[in-house]
Amino acid sequence: MESQTYIGGELELFQVAENWKQYYGAFIKPHLKGTVIEVGAGIGGTTKHLCDGTQNEWLCIEPDARLEQHITTMITKKELPACCKSICGVLSDVKDKQADAIIYIDVIEHIENDKVELLVAAEHLKSGGILAIVVPAHQYLYSNFDKSIGHFRRYSRSLLKSVIPASLVIEKAIYLDSVGLSASLTQKLFLKQSYPKVAQIKIWDNFMVPVSKITDWLTGYNLGKSVLLIARKP
Repeated sequence: MESQTYIGGELELFQVAENWKQYYGAFIKPHLKGTVIEVGAGIGGTTKHLCDGTQNEWLCIEPDARLEQHITTMITKKELPACCKSICGVLSDVKDKQADAIIYIDVIEHIENDKVELLVAAEHLKSGGILAIVVPAHQYLYSNFDKSIGHFRRYSRSLLKSVIPASLVIEKAIYLDSVGLSASLTQKLFLKQSYPKVAQIKIWDNFMVPVSKITDWLTGYNLGKSVLLIARKP
């Protein structure tokens, strides 16, 4: 496949968001066994947090050759576990690969035809395999930042459920980061930045995310600036 160029520049910025990665990772990591495919792996930041090396294989798929090369370098330098592999392309390029888990972390919103993409994902899942997705929530929060990094949309929980293939059973669909929801609304209404500053990300990650862990639970995971969904293939 011909390499695609990713227009965003936020991947390095969000490397500092360790609390956030650990938070959503706690819901997903118990399912990441056997063969895992990570679609839109970027520069390997998510891989580094979610892959613990116990998997048989962790395949990073990234359509931007420059970003994929960064992951390859991390693997060579042993900054990622030995089970990790990387290819430049999209999921449909690995036609014969069957996985126990396929993950899309802040990726689906970059794909114009999300429903077709997820149909392909369902075909690549083994029986009993899981599909795990994290996406930004609420179209009313769509901002200059979303536009600048190539987001086609933000999702409500119901919208995300509606694009999940009928062959999969949705086990969990929740909102995360209720405190960050107010911060995102402030960003849209008042700051109007194309990109957040590193200091802003650190404040959100170090102070808001830990509080969200409590308030999300108290609100029954019905408020938040992100949606997390887990579906299983029977």
